Amino acid sequence: MDKNTILLVIIALLAGFIGGFMVANSMNRTAVTMGGPMPVNSAGTAGNSNRADDLSPEEIRAKIAEADQNADKFSFQKDLGVALYRYGAMKQDDGLIAESVRILERAAKLEPKDFDVLVALGNGRFDIGFYRKDNDEFEKARTIYLQALALKPSDADVQTDLGLTYYLQEPPDYTRAIAELNKAGQMRPTHERSLQFIVQAHLRQQNIEQAEQALDKLRALNPTSPAVSELTAMVNTAKTGAPK
Repeated sequence: MDKNTILLVIIALLAGFIGGFMVANSMNRTAVTMGGPMPVNSAGTAGNSNRADDLSPEEIRAKIAEADQNADKFSFQKDLGVALYRYGAMKQDDGLIAESVRILERAAKLEPKDFDVLVALGNGRFDIGFYRKDNDEFEKARTIYLQALALKPSDADVQTDLGLTYYLQEPPDYTRAIAELNKAGQMRPTHERSLQFIVQAHLRQQNIEQAEQALDKLRALNPTSPAVSELTAMVNTAKTGAPK
């Protein structure tokens, strides 16, 4: 494949299989729960390595080399870095994600206040932390998310991911995670994902009453959500095992 078309192929893959990317991200940021993975949408293409138009390692390396040779071109670094991150997330390939981080860091040096670059860079650090169980990566993600929030203070998705760095670190800091996740709810009262993790964080702390309150809010927002059924089962299990 002509190396000049590889970036377009990556973007086309993402456009055609954005559900897979969303599943991959959802797994990264939602999978570690008390009862296993949280329900995600039905696209279910994350990790699919049998597509005829998958990129070969040689094609990807060629495009990365081209980025290295054009290190001063911001748009090239941003476009390839973001696309490579999303492709790596779709494939659940922490090696590709690490390469995207390297490229995105270069883009961030060229344009320190580009919100999309910062979010992708933070997500890359987050995912590496998740895959490698590396608290230092979560700390780096946290710093980058704060930079992104300084540009867009009301972005509930970034705020939620900031909270999840505390939820997933070892050992977890559930109290801090809840505090950060509550900020996401203040930014956007209809934000479901932050509520899902607030329920789970309270359950991890055996705060069943607070978990039920958060679950009631989630149920009011979206009573038919699969997450509501899953979390209800978790709460009921916790109540059954709670001391009388």
